[in-house]
Amino acid sequence: MSTITARLALGVMAAAAMVGAAHAQETLKLAIGQRGLWDTSISEVGQRGGIFKKHGLQLEILYTSAGPESIQALIAGGVDIATASGVSAAFGTFAKGAPIRIIGSEIIGSPDLFWYVPANSPIRKIEDFNGKAVAYSLTGSSSHAALLALTAQYNLKVKPTSTGSISATITQTMTGQVDVGFGAVPFGLDMVADGRVRIVASGNDVVALRNRTGRVNITNLATLTNRKDALVRFNRAYKETIEWMYSDPAALKIYGDFSGMPETVVRRVRELMPKDSMATDTIVGIDQIMAESLQNKFLTAPLTKEQVADLVRASELK
Repeated sequence: MSTITARLALGVMAAAAMVGAAHAQETLKLAIGQRGLWDTSISEVGQRGGIFKKHGLQLEILYTSAGPESIQALIAGGVDIATASGVSAAFGTFAKGAPIRIIGSEIIGSPDLFWYVPANSPIRKIEDFNGKAVAYSLTGSSSHAALLALTAQYNLKVKPTSTGSISATITQTMTGQVDVGFGAVPFGLDMVADGRVRIVASGNDVVALRNRTGRVNITNLATLTNRKDALVRFNRAYKETIEWMYSDPAALKIYGDFSGMPETVVRRVRELMPKDSMATDTIVGIDQIMAESLQNKFLTAPLTKEQVADLVRASELK
């Protein structure tokens, strides 16, 4: 074989390998609540940074108003994974017989969550929430569970009001449709900085929210049964993306471009959202989650040990 022929053969083989690699990319469909938050952007940032591609995955992402909408899309079979879903809703939906399984913790604690009011509001402290309309996204969401925990701890009598997405909540809060809005890092921090709103309370003020998993990533039983290898690769790429987001300024640039947040806000995100809160492998505080789910009527009876083992499958997908 001549040198030229050999080079041509090698070129054809290399091209074929590239085509094969492209075809090897497996598609996973995701539903993600609250587009643009730091923690809900992990899949988007990792895809834009090439990390999921490196693990043989192409993500198709559907953004929803909150976790309950994502769970419904998952149950209907429209997506393979729902990320950032409220853990109480996940437990309650599973208990009702829905074919969903938890594949990882999305956030531990609630360092991202806060409640705010317009700058001219007479509300100055948590106790002033009494009798007021206080926002949460959707029933069964992590913001709903957080509001229930806040009212229980401070013995408040409020008017819980579903306001949908964070952007919709901002509009309803600033126009007086609700008295107290909810937000999550980084959305609203620019409004705090320029004095349009005041933060009155944060997730860190609520003892029950501090040391247990608040949101989870889930799949449906069909995907777990038939595409387990893809889920393993998803979890590995997801964890790798978290490491990258906390170590490389390039990831912050991608996040800033995606979220549309001002650079001054983006620079603060990693400080406000500790990396430890993003630990994915273990669901933390299951007994507490169960007790809260019972108290808030997400569950009508505790899950058995066998049911919990069937629901929480993170350890087998590392």
